[in-house]
Amino acid sequence: MTDFSQYDTRDHLLSILVLDEPRVLTRITALFGRRGYNIKSLSVGQTEHPGVSRMTIVVHGDRGVVQQATHQLAKLHDVVKVVDHSLEKFVDRELVMVKVAITPESRVEVRQIAEDFRARIVDVGRHALTFEVTGDEGKITAFIEQMRPFGILETMRTGRIALTRGSNADIPSQVFHGGESETLRPMTQGVEAREERARRVPNLF
Repeated sequence: MTDFSQYDTRDHLLSILVLDEPRVLTRITALFGRRGYNIKSLSVGQTEHPGVSRMTIVVHGDRGVVQQATHQLAKLHDVVKVVDHSLEKFVDRELVMVKVAITPESRVEVRQIAEDFRARIVDVGRHALTFEVTGDEGKITAFIEQMRPFGILETMRTGRIALTRGSNADIPSQVFHGGESETLRPMTQGVEAREERARRVPNLF
């Protein structure tokens, strides 16, 4: 019987641990580009392990092709580990800065809406207020939509970042194909061995 769920097109949230090497970002984005996927957001930052960064990528596509892409990513010599958060319990956050036009009449209402969203004012001007909001994608989008009628002058979203939750005990074991979730083990296990192996692999990109 055909599993039509693999053709269900949706956003996929991926965490990719990479070695801090030149052009690693280019190689990863090129891999998705060759498959016709547009990266909706991409965030990069340092991890707890020196020399290793974490990329959090949101791509839109069907599950089957995204899984093929993750397998190809794992083969890159400077990729330590790839986690598809669709198979895991995870917590994600995003940060946005929004500059909103204000008038004497709208100032109080704008500040009240921001307070409801627990937004923080980071800059105050005579004709604009700049807010900082942290939360999941739904909260960020809702805040922007609430501010749109007043006039949004500028926005900047960081893109989603995510970590696997501390326990995946209530997820069926068959999801992990033979036991414990990979993400419950140290994410940088085997980094040193991978670095040594990478030195012997020619750069094909």
